Amino acid sequence: MSFSKDLHTGEQMEQEVLQEIQKKYPKAHKIEGYFKDYDIYIPELSKSVEVKKDYKSKYTGNLVIELTFDGKPSALLTTKADYWVFAIPNKYIWTSPDRIKKAIALYGQDPKKFIGKGDDKPKLAWLIPIEYINKTSISIQTITTQ
Repeated sequence: MSFSKDLHTGEQMEQEVLQEIQKKYPKAHKIEGYFKDYDIYIPELSKSVEVKKDYKSKYTGNLVIELTFDGKPSALLTTKADYWVFAIPNKYIWTSPDRIKKAIALYGQDPKKFIGKGDDKPKLAWLIPIEYINKTSISIQTITTQ
């Protein structure tokens, strides 16, 4: 998959998560353009949300939680988001960076270095079983639109 196609599918998922949030918080909005701190802002709560789509987890059983890209801190190490939403087939897993770190502490294996599909540089990431993220999540929302 190309970077532009990955970007497009990621933006589609952000829109879907935003629509779910707007059911309860209608002023929530997506941050347009390049902004690495988070994807969605909820003014009613003064909270931010990062959306991570990981459909490959259906086959691997793991969620990829990036720490560095091309040797530079990224994702979990640089996030400013209050919440993270993992979009996996038929579910949104709502969590927070602190809860992700708790899941990592429970899992206790070393991060892996690899070049992701569509990337041209290596990343360092935790491969955390979905069950560990589920155990430390805020909520799990079943969806039927995917």
